Amino acid sequence: MSSAYTNKLLMIDLSRESFETLPVSNDLKKDFIGGKGFGAKLLYDMVLPETDPLGKDNVLMFMTGPLTGTMAPAMRGCVVTKSPLTGIFLDSYFGGSFAPEIKYAGYDGLIIKGQAKKPVYIWINDDTVEIRDAWHLWGTDTLKANEQIKTELNDDTIKIASIGQAGENQVLFALVCCEYNRQAGRGGAGAVMGSKNLKAIAIKGSKLVSIHDPKRFTKACATAFKELEASPDVEAFRVAGTAASVDFANETGLLPHKNYQNGTFSKASKLADKGQARHLWLGSAACMGCPIRCSKIGAIRSGKYKGTITDIIEYESAALMGSNLDISDIRAVAHLTKLCDLYGMDSMSCGNLIGFAMEACEKGVIPSPQGISLCFGNIDAAEYLVHAIANRTGELGMLLSKGVKQASEEIGITAIDLAVHAKGLESPAWGPRGVSGMGLAYMTTDRGGCHQRGFTVTYELSGEWKGAPLDPLSPKGKARMVIALQNYSAGRDTLVNCDFGSYGISDDTYAELLSAATGQKTDPATLVETGERIWNLVRCFNLAQGLDPKKDTLAPRFVNEPLPDGPSKGHRISAEDMDYMRQEYYQLRGWDKKGIPLDKRLNQLRIAYAGHHK
Repeated sequence: MSSAYTNKLLMIDLSRESFETLPVSNDLKKDFIGGKGFGAKLLYDMVLPETDPLGKDNVLMFMTGPLTGTMAPAMRGCVVTKSPLTGIFLDSYFGGSFAPEIKYAGYDGLIIKGQAKKPVYIWINDDTVEIRDAWHLWGTDTLKANEQIKTELNDDTIKIASIGQAGENQVLFALVCCEYNRQAGRGGAGAVMGSKNLKAIAIKGSKLVSIHDPKRFTKACATAFKELEASPDVEAFRVAGTAASVDFANETGLLPHKNYQNGTFSKASKLADKGQARHLWLGSAACMGCPIRCSKIGAIRSGKYKGTITDIIEYESAALMGSNLDISDIRAVAHLTKLCDLYGMDSMSCGNLIGFAMEACEKGVIPSPQGISLCFGNIDAAEYLVHAIANRTGELGMLLSKGVKQASEEIGITAIDLAVHAKGLESPAWGPRGVSGMGLAYMTTDRGGCHQRGFTVTYELSGEWKGAPLDPLSPKGKARMVIALQNYSAGRDTLVNCDFGSYGISDDTYAELLSAATGQKTDPATLVETGERIWNLVRCFNLAQGLDPKKDTLAPRFVNEPLPDGPSKGHRISAEDMDYMRQEYYQLRGWDKKGIPLDKRLNQLRIAYAGHHK
């Protein structure tokens, strides 16, 4: 029977310099669908408790979804591994064209294990797999490595995932740069790649992706494209990408300023879409097969950084490298973000860390590096730290390369109060003190501080969830909403679809696309149930890896310090608020009061075998 699955995974052992193909079982497809689901199940089965994330026994996976490489719009890929930054589950998503090429080469995903003795890159050309020397590439940035490999293989159509110097140096929030300049950014997958002495993966495929019912699938795709075109939200993304969120977050008091001390920034508009259009943008750009075209192409056209090629500065980078550091020059923010991209380093975590260091220095908790005035608003100081962290140079660069949780703990108790993270992953650029449900989402996310596992902001600020009134500042009624959004996002991450696609494409259409492409009978409820299954399995994995449920909490800043500005001025998420939301969340999840999934719920979800890892 034809299906969009290739029914094969490619596993490469760098220690043995060998490879093999693994079959994709019907049970895996039925219970986990693809993408995040495949990654979660395989990681759970393959990575034992106490595995060193930077050791040879950790695995690094590049997973596709069943719709990847088809004509279905807005599909992506994901990287799954055990995070060296948090010590728990990590999935990180990327657009571009690298994931489709995996399918064209004949695989539903790549699994990398072991550790090469010296720097290498992997060259996959359909069924041919080579492990090649990469000494000459070691020390190059992400885009230079991409260019050199294509020159060496004499083919500029090859798709490449690479790391930069940050990954080589095992900066704990190093990223993987995927073709072309799309990042699997969060949680340190690039450090895992560097620990394996793996500089890059180059891949080229010539195979077609089969479809179970082509006529039905074509019709479903047409419906999906029409829904995208009819969506005003999608049109807004097309015009301004996520940059427009800077003004929105500022107006609602959710924009981080000076290491999240404040929720507004008087110069925010300079970082938003109009400021970017004036100084950077030249045209629109899209990932492969995506009609949304939310990205931009451009260059810095004036000032100190004139001539630097850039694309859109996404909201998270604009906020964390901009307002969070009290920097309003979008050209400087573009420059700092580009440096992070070239080094292969998460600009979200990096901006968070630099803000932490600036506040710590201003408050006398740490000294300023010699010759550097480490204070908010100092662009040169921010650039100094980007270089120092990526290269792990100097005492402060070495310290910050470990992430804000570990850095603050090594400095001492005063610094811990300044560190903004959840479970070790630096918090994103949506301050939760004005939206308590977002705080619960941060507390309970499966990979640590993340806004993509249940983005409650728009519902809370509208004052309504599924027809029921919703007070954004109250802890009441938030757990049910957060759980529903988490299950929904995890289910769709099995496809692996772009978040923006769901602003237009309906749940029924996603289910129809999957059914027509694979022959698996699917409806929206199936995706949600699969998401819940994944969420519980990942919770079991995280507990097995040593997660203390007491870490289902927020940073001290959000708990102890009332918001000093914006519409929610004076509000904080108290310890009592957190406990109320947490216990309601655990109960509705079918977990015990300590946050451990109960066997009854695991059995209902057909993951009772998770017990041996608890």
